[in-house]
This record gives sequence, structure tokens and C-alpha cells, in this order.
Amino acid sequence: MKCKNKLLKIFIFFLLIIPINTFAYSKYIIPGGETVGIEVHSKGVLVVGFYKIDNNYIAKEAGFELGDIILKINDEEIQNIDSMVEKIENVNDHTVKFGILRNGKEENISFKLKLGDDNVLKTGLYVKDKINGVGTISYIDTLNNNIFAALGHEIIDSTTASKFEIKNGEIYDASVTGIVKSRDGSAGEKNAAYNREKVYGTISNNEITGIYGTYTEDLSNREKMEVGDSSTITTGKASIRTVISDNKIEEFSINIIGLDNNSKTKNILFEITDSRLLKETGGVIQGMSGSPIIQNNKIIGAVNYVIVNDTSKGYGIFITTMLEEGEKK
Repeated sequence: MKCKNKLLKIFIFFLLIIPINTFAYSKYIIPGGETVGIEVHSKGVLVVGFYKIDNNYIAKEAGFELGDIILKINDEEIQNIDSMVEKIENVNDHTVKFGILRNGKEENISFKLKLGDDNVLKTGLYVKDKINGVGTISYIDTLNNNIFAALGHEIIDSTTASKFEIKNGEIYDASVTGIVKSRDGSAGEKNAAYNREKVYGTISNNEITGIYGTYTEDLSNREKMEVGDSSTITTGKASIRTVISDNKIEEFSINIIGLDNNSKTKNILFEITDSRLLKETGGVIQGMSGSPIIQNNKIIGAVNYVIVNDTSKGYGIFITTMLEEGEKK
């Protein structure tokens, strides 16, 4: 009996000190489908290329690499390209110490800049501090502080082919003005007109499962939909919600042809069966990422990838995976 009591005490002790991670995501959420403009700002300034000065790549020779993030100039923090340029202009010596972040570790690189014929110091670096694009909102969770998710995949810098480390960002009003159709071997895209004055929300995270932030517009007239977890999804008929003209959300038929519970992001393999959508877009196109996938009146996923060699097909991520990530925000 004493042994049993001792074991019980140990078991209770472990329950008290070992945290158990559970995700109690919302069962009803607002399905998205609207096209939005997206702008994300980097943490510091991202190095995306090099240019020659006096026939030499001075920054590359000093030790810079593609994907380095510049955080400081002469030990002073910078926020963007403007603040970087301002601090370089104010140096007394042409030698500058760059504080950078590379593979999660901070390092310093010092080298002498070159004074150009225009009397401006040249770094030999091509840099960026933001990325703009177009995407689709997947859902808004009113029970979780109006957290929204979009895209279903991370934002990648095309030059460095790496995830864009963001400081913050915004989603804003956009209207689809035209479609560049997909064809096998080449993904098409949505063309859009933006209204940056009409901000819909702020972006806080860029993850492998999508971008996340807080939706700030009025939601009083938006209807919720039940969440369908992976156990309820079947192959067969389903639909996606997306915009192909102006800002009108429409629902188009698809056929789910495969399911993968082991993949982190490519869970739902589908083909577009809607003749009008195929005629207008040629299949899955860029800007469609994030479009909600609906089956049996439940939101089950979001479009996130096109199969380039057969653009009538694409992948989707489980909506529950996105909700679990949203719960962490």
C-alpha cells in the first residue's frame, strides 16, 4: 500500500511539473477568400546581391554572404534602408562596422567603403527591407483576438531563396484587375490594384504554414463556418473560395484526389473541376494561395501550392494546422 501511495505521489508530481501542449482551436471561424495586398518589413536590412566597385566586389571580399541581415552600423541599430544610409552618411571614416545576423548568430564585418564620383559612399551591396505581393486570406478567428491567417505557406525572398524574416507588416485592400493564365510548366498569377490607405490588418508572423496577424476591420456582418479536422476529410467533391475578378468572392468546384497526414504543409492533393475557373485561370495561379477549401459545409484547408507540370492540380494545407499555429500568436 505504501508502495502504491509512493507511485501515486510520483505520478501526480510529474503531472504537475511536465507541461502538456494542447491546442484548443476554435470550432467555428470566418472563412476567407478575399484577395489582399501584402507588405512585410524585414528585421534590419537583407543582403540580396553584390555589385562591383573599381572592378571588385568589395562587400563580398569583406565576408558578406547572400541572406545576411544587417542589424547595426557602427554598433548603432538600424530599422530599414533609410536609417542604414543615414548612419553611413554620418561616419567620419570610410571604414564601417556592420553588425549582421547569419544563421541565427550575430557577427561583425568591417571594411572600407569607396567614395564614388557622386561623392556618395558605396557599399557594394544590394539590399531590401520589404516585400510586396498579393495573396488570399484563409480565415479569421474572432474567438482568438481576431487572428487571421493567409497564404498557407511562408513568404520567401526570391533572390536568396530563404524565408523572409519579418519585423511586421500589413494586409490591405486589393482588387483583381486581370489574370495571367497558368499553363503546364508555368504558373499564372493574379494582377491586382492596391489601395494601401485601406489597411485590413497587421502581420506579426511569417511561418512555414502561412502568415499570421490581427484583422482590424469590422467583422459584424461576416458569417462563421464549422472547422473540419483531418479525420472528416474524404477524397471526392469539394470547393475553394477565391476571387478572380474585382473583389467578388466566388466558390469553385474541385475534386480531392489524395490526402497526406504526414506532410507538414502538402496535405490535400486536388484538381480543379470547375470549367469556368479553368477557362479563366488555366488552373491554380499565384495569388490564389490561402484560398479556403470547403467540404460538406466545413472549412478543411487552404490552397498553398500549384503543381507546375499540371496546373489544374494543386496542394492544400489542413486548416487545423494553420489554426494550431494561430493559437500560438
